[in-house]
Amino acid sequence: QVQLVESGGGLVQAGGSLGLSCAASGRTTSTLSSYGMAWFRQVPGKEREFVASIGWTHSTYYADSVKGRFTISRDNAQKMLWLQMNSLKPEDTAVYYCAASPRGWAATSSAQYDYWGRGTQVTVSS
Repeated sequence: QVQLVESGGGLVQAGGSLGLSCAASGRTTSTLSSYGMAWFRQVPGKEREFVASIGWTHSTYYADSVKGRFTISRDNAQKMLWLQMNSLKPEDTAVYYCAASPRGWAATSSAQYDYWGRGTQVTVSS
């Protein structure tokens, strides 16, 4: 079982920056390095939304709404995933979830991910 623990959420003013971290465990470094990883977000009453993903080759994909503002990265040796969020907007307010998939590619659908963290709240004030 892969465990994912997010951290770094909080309250920030519009235009500000925030960095999220996700610590993975439950598999060896070599195994986790082959996983696809992603960030999703969700607001109450809405479906979980894709934000960004990174494959085992470090290929990346971003939702159009965050492209140019957010950066996803990973460090396989540390079993860590990050999301750097700049130029934040009130509409970025959501619970952000880290996800992992043994399939390896940078999938954009939540159905492709088998493991999920509990989420961290990000609130952007106007």
